[in-house]
Amino acid sequence: MTAEIEDKPQPLIEHLIELRKRLIWAVVAFFAAFLVCFYFGKMLFNLLVIPYRTAVVWAGLRVEDAELIYTAPQEFFFTQIKVAMFGAMVVAFPVIATQIYKFVAPGLYKNERAAFLPFLIASPLLFILGGALVYFFFTPMVMWFFLSMQQAGGEGQVAIQLMPKVSEYLDLIMMLIFSFGLVFQLPVVTSLLVRVDLLSSKSLSEKRKYAIVIAFVVAAVLTPPDPISQLGLAIPTILLYEISIIAARLIEKGRSRKAIEDQADS
Repeated sequence: MTAEIEDKPQPLIEHLIELRKRLIWAVVAFFAAFLVCFYFGKMLFNLLVIPYRTAVVWAGLRVEDAELIYTAPQEFFFTQIKVAMFGAMVVAFPVIATQIYKFVAPGLYKNERAAFLPFLIASPLLFILGGALVYFFFTPMVMWFFLSMQQAGGEGQVAIQLMPKVSEYLDLIMMLIFSFGLVFQLPVVTSLLVRVDLLSSKSLSEKRKYAIVIAFVVAAVLTPPDPISQLGLAIPTILLYEISIIAARLIEKGRSRKAIEDQADS
């Protein structure tokens, strides 16, 4: 099996030089993406505001009523920096992930590299899927819930209007995207643990009730304190846990089938 490893014995300094090279490529990719995203910062922020505009329409208001404010001179500038960093992470992620893989891959066996590569592809796809759920459905629902609490004003009532700050809205949607993106990594993480025999489909099934409780606790911590946000994160988490159990069973069946074939060949 050692012949299958591409990496040759090297002194520590050689590995550190290789690590430095990979880090430089990752940092350069992130910095280049940051400059491009900062140049288009306002355009990117306007794209992130689309879910809020959708919520305004759902609330029966005019699109022109979708307004954001900033209360400090430097607030919108730093908001654009946050948007640029967020966009840079998304744009540069393929390069960063590739550099990580190139650093780790030489020390893996061929079968380990073949097993690891699909997860490297599945992970960003699942993150994008979670982010898309937030962008197209979850954020409009959350903002619609908050908009529904406004008061028009009149006899015996004071007018109460939602006017979100640009920084607070960006923090909210970024937190939701990252929360859902990380939660959608659950099938990837559990599948990797099953492949290395640290988990099994049986243990996942037996701990289902604990997983449900943990899903609601995590949703309460990661989302705003409203029922729509918490249910919106907890329910997909539970569904992803069930998908993880199915994936674990498929991996175990494939492993058993391969063991039987190897026995027959020998």
